[in-house]
Amino acid sequence: MIERYLRGIAGFFVLLSILLAKIVHPGWLWFTVFVGFNLFQSAFSNWCPMMVILKKLGKK
Repeated sequence: MIERYLRGIAGFFVLLSILLAKIVHPGWLWFTVFVGFNLFQSAFSNWCPMMVILKKLGKK
């Protein structure tokens, strides 16, 4: 179940950063890179910083 939250949050962050890059400043695309990198590394390590946060919030 925590993976569904993780994918939803990651998708939201990607869309948000693209919107902010268009409206505010293109530098927000680095946030998209950060989210993508974390998703990529979590595919190999099965660990992501957002998973730690979600577990502390009581999500299973």
